[in-house]
Amino acid sequence: METVEYIIAGAGYAGVFMAHQLIKENKTFKIFYDGIESASQISAGVCNPVILKRFNTFWKSKEQVTYLHEVFSEIQSYTGTNYLVRENVVRIFHNDEEKKQWLKRSQNEDLKDYLNPDFIKLGCVENANGAGLVNHSCRINVGRFFTDMLNYLREHHYMVEEKLDYQSIDLINNQYKNLFFSKIIFCEGIASNDNPFFNTIPVQPNKGHCLRIKLAGEVDPFTIKKKHFLFDLAGTDYYYGGTYDRFDKSSDINSDSVDELRSGLQEIYKGHFVLQEVKTAFRATVADRRPILGSHRQYKNLFIFNGLGARGVYNGSYFSKVLFDYLEKDGELDPEIDVKRFYNDN
Repeated sequence: METVEYIIAGAGYAGVFMAHQLIKENKTFKIFYDGIESASQISAGVCNPVILKRFNTFWKSKEQVTYLHEVFSEIQSYTGTNYLVRENVVRIFHNDEEKKQWLKRSQNEDLKDYLNPDFIKLGCVENANGAGLVNHSCRINVGRFFTDMLNYLREHHYMVEEKLDYQSIDLINNQYKNLFFSKIIFCEGIASNDNPFFNTIPVQPNKGHCLRIKLAGEVDPFTIKKKHFLFDLAGTDYYYGGTYDRFDKSSDINSDSVDELRSGLQEIYKGHFVLQEVKTAFRATVADRRPILGSHRQYKNLFIFNGLGARGVYNGSYFSKVLFDYLEKDGELDPEIDVKRFYNDN
């Protein structure tokens, strides 16, 4: 028999960033991963402090932007790699009205650090109305990040390569099969809808598609956004995505979503391209657009960390620290993120 302080269920952004907090603090744990590619693993990994549809920022953006660099520096200390790709997000304007709105919003106290008022002109994609650059934006190398982190967890014997079996959790003896534990953190994304301990929490699946494409020529060295994100993966391979669909519950690739992406790409890139791969997965979203953290209403050693949505890197890195402090340092959870907001007796 083995004893650990924590069990983590799930190895997307929530699970992996939570694992990092435990590694950093020398906590004993096991992370359960069934090998199925998650929405986190096919995500763009864009770290963008601006909501580009409305030219607005989001809750606790400054704190998340600041902590992002700290947490990746910590991770680099044991993987040897910094996964931040320092390519700014640039937003192609649809029309002059958007340019005026951007300029006006750039004077706002909450946005002046992010919306660069000096417009740029891209040379390799269509941008007749120019583009705006988002300061302090970047992305991560998603593929390398998950490959390295999962390998690290595996090599250091933190990983159990199976799905956590809810029926094998013995809450009387704090035992899971041949493992004693103090706490379990469920970081399962949409799989939490099948979790008997947390299946009443309204985690909503949002289906996304993305493309891996080969372009005939290079594109400007930014993370380019008009309808979707376009950026260089390696050489002539590029990422283009992703779509958002709250209604399609099938795990199959949706041809309409692929057509939407093709059309969006052709709108800004007039050269030849070859579709290499289509991927799809379900993001875990919440109606109030806040992540979900906290303890089970009855079993105080069971916890949830979920609902990261489309800002998985920001939310995962920042709120994993918030959750750790809550668990280990008598920290408080803001009511806006506390799972208690979904309990009827709250």
